[in-house]
Amino acid sequence: MELRRTRTWVVIAVVSVAAGAIGCGGSGDNPAAPSQTTSSGGSGAGGGGTQSGGTAPAGTGTLTVGIKDTPFSDAMAVLVTFKEVSVHRAETGWETVAFAGGAAARTCDLKQLQAATDVLGVAALPAGHYTQIRLTVESAALYFENAATAGPCAGTITAPAGTSAALTISSGAVKLNRQFTVAVGGATTMLLDFDGDRSIKKTGAGNGNGSGAAKTAKYSMSPVITVVSVQ
Repeated sequence: MELRRTRTWVVIAVVSVAAGAIGCGGSGDNPAAPSQTTSSGGSGAGGGGTQSGGTAPAGTGTLTVGIKDTPFSDAMAVLVTFKEVSVHRAETGWETVAFAGGAAARTCDLKQLQAATDVLGVAALPAGHYTQIRLTVESAALYFENAATAGPCAGTITAPAGTSAALTISSGAVKLNRQFTVAVGGATTMLLDFDGDRSIKKTGAGNGNGSGAAKTAKYSMSPVITVVSVQ
């Protein structure tokens, strides 16, 4: 009798232990909790990364600055040397427009630009909105007897022979307010007009050396430049 009771209790104990093991196993393998946590974390991180991710670097476009002239009528050649051309980008400031061949300066004969246009500079610039162009004239001179044999614009132009007069430049920096946009992958062309007749003034008698106009007068230049078009 005692033996039978003992076996019964053993069976009950074994069944109880097995049932408890099954119940614990079901709770530990529940997939809902880790699945829900991963989804929530992924959504938060992914959303924030997309919204606050860094902006791609700005692209570039090409700007070509050309020049023509209404020339000074009392000379055979008017050589003007430009030291710098730059444009102002609203977002970042001034950007330099390089001269051809990476030259430090570019000289133009305004007389030859009366019937032609030439290029001052070409640059790949950051795309964006631009508000100004700035030109700096380094030196200028008049030649009364002979025309220049090269030009209209070059890194250097050989001075013609004969009577000449250096121009006193009162202010070599000229800023022009003109808004334009450089588009990504686009090509923008700006044409300038350097008005020689309005820029050059006779200021007084010469020093008696030389001959012709150089002997009798001195000249000064205050560059008058306008933007003809931007395309």
